[in-house]
Amino acid sequence: MKVPFLDLSAQARNLGGAVEAAVAEVLASQRFILGPAVDRFEAAMAAYCGVPHAIGVGSGTDALVLALRALGVGPGRVVVTTPFSFFATASAVARLGGRVLFADVDPQTLNLDPAAVEAVLAAGIPGVVGLLPVHVFGRLAPMADLAALASRHGLWIVEDAAQAVGARGATGMAGTIGRAGCLSFYPTKNLGGVGDGGMVLTADEALATAVRRDRNQGMTGPYQHASLGACSRLDSINAAALHVKLAHLDDWNARRRAVAARYAEGFRDGGLAGGPDSAVVLPEPAAAAHVFHQYVVRARARDALAEHLAAEGVVTQVYYRTPLHRQPPLAEFALVPRPLGHAERAAGEVLALPLYPELADAQVAHVVRACERFYATGPTL
Repeated sequence: MKVPFLDLSAQARNLGGAVEAAVAEVLASQRFILGPAVDRFEAAMAAYCGVPHAIGVGSGTDALVLALRALGVGPGRVVVTTPFSFFATASAVARLGGRVLFADVDPQTLNLDPAAVEAVLAAGIPGVVGLLPVHVFGRLAPMADLAALASRHGLWIVEDAAQAVGARGATGMAGTIGRAGCLSFYPTKNLGGVGDGGMVLTADEALATAVRRDRNQGMTGPYQHASLGACSRLDSINAAALHVKLAHLDDWNARRRAVAARYAEGFRDGGLAGGPDSAVVLPEPAAAAHVFHQYVVRARARDALAEHLAAEGVVTQVYYRTPLHRQPPLAEFALVPRPLGHAERAAGEVLALPLYPELADAQVAHVVRACERFYATGPTL
């Protein structure tokens, strides 16, 4: 049985042509940059997330850069974040000339660990201005603890919510808890567009004004520029497609949680997970606070398992094989005052299995049985 890592064509079939109809409307209008389609989608996202401002930009990376720039990140400023994330989390700080203070992750959730943040802040590095937690793989970071920590130290929070659109917990919805939240609409995301795209969510009027200005060449009026800005505008075709998809997001996220539960049941029933010496460590559910952008396990003999699964028709991915503090382009910007052992270990163990809303139960069962067959051979580390 073939099990692709992701099948976007299945989503397109289920939408029944609604996206094509919305795109056709934009083509007929010939309004391709900003305009009514972007305005409508921004209003819908602001209402969905419960914030006053939802500002469409060119990518999730640009959302981070624009939000951080609006908060003054630049030379002499330091931002605390996780080493276990996509490259853009840290590169956004570096591109602005800031430095990145890395703190270790919680070994269970792989999110930023508040105790580790406290430890690196105790190093007394000057210029620390904010925290940049990531809701990694779709699970909300411990925002109540991080918010309390930030308040004690006089820091702001920007959330990298690129993988967690729609996740919600006691502290609020992903991207709405800090001063700003940054989303990605890359096609593989839970709410994926028809190209690159991103968004800044905020309740901060001044920050929203700065992001709206800077996404459009720093313009405050026709050919009047208040800043150097950037060219980072969400296009109308993408916004129209995303507006159609937004109505399905909660259902899709619920199905992702159901698929994750199927995996967990299968691995436990097969004896691969749940014990102290288990071959596979499963991600813990967290109700609506986890939208399972990825289903990432920690696996014994990870690379050999991935090869075996490929031979059985199952496509997997590794997120993330190299922690950010070991990425050469970030070396001159990285500050590592404390060991990052949990992130280092996770990088050698994590494996993302296929998960998307249209994934069939039979496909999930095939993945689990393929893992059972691999571990029945008694692989070693």
